[in-house]
Amino acid sequence: MCGRYSIYEPMDHYLKELAPKQLVINGYDLWPIDRYNVAPTTRVEIIRPTEQGLSVDKVRWGWSPFWAKGEGKRPAPINARVETAMTGKFFKQLWPNGRALAPANGWFEWVKDPNDPKKKQPYFIKLKEGGPMFFAALAEVHQGLEPDPQDGFVIITADSDQGMVDIHDRRPVVLSPEHAREWVDPETTPERAAEIARECCRPTEQFTWHTVGKAVGNVRNQGPELIVPESQDE
Repeated sequence: MCGRYSIYEPMDHYLKELAPKQLVINGYDLWPIDRYNVAPTTRVEIIRPTEQGLSVDKVRWGWSPFWAKGEGKRPAPINARVETAMTGKFFKQLWPNGRALAPANGWFEWVKDPNDPKKKQPYFIKLKEGGPMFFAALAEVHQGLEPDPQDGFVIITADSDQGMVDIHDRRPVVLSPEHAREWVDPETTPERAAEIARECCRPTEQFTWHTVGKAVGNVRNQGPELIVPESQDE
């Protein structure tokens, strides 16, 4: 799964890689985003298509349909399994017109200590090339001056390939810039979008990962030290 991730470059960094010639309809900050420890329920930048062009919006990470909300219910899901996101009842409202991208630089996973299950070692996973990531996502966003309480997004996840499964059995669907452009293109058919989500996740050999300090476990902690290999902190 994906329970924490980092997005710390300026938004322009991701847009230049994603769609250098495509119109972006709204303004966005030119300084670094500096979110090294994005946690569920917080608002963070996503990229989504509109009739006029691409839109950058700050949206809450987590979403539930209106009929699933209510006191005593589980927290809103932050991830959607690719096996059911496009066919199940829960995310029917978002598919296929709610396709979006969550740009990122990497994500965190926790691995249990085989000798002490109560202890977990965090890892940071990123692309070997060091470039931006684009998580396939589904989102509900309403235009307005204030955030709509129904707004939110989920990251689509898939089974991990051999190798990465040692870190976690699920991982976000990370798309190449080319497939990411297709994913948010309004002209892309639902059938093709489903194919992208199921078959076009970047392969394990394009990623690298390392242990990091346990400070990332506290959602209040931010800063580049959270993604530094643990050995460099010693």
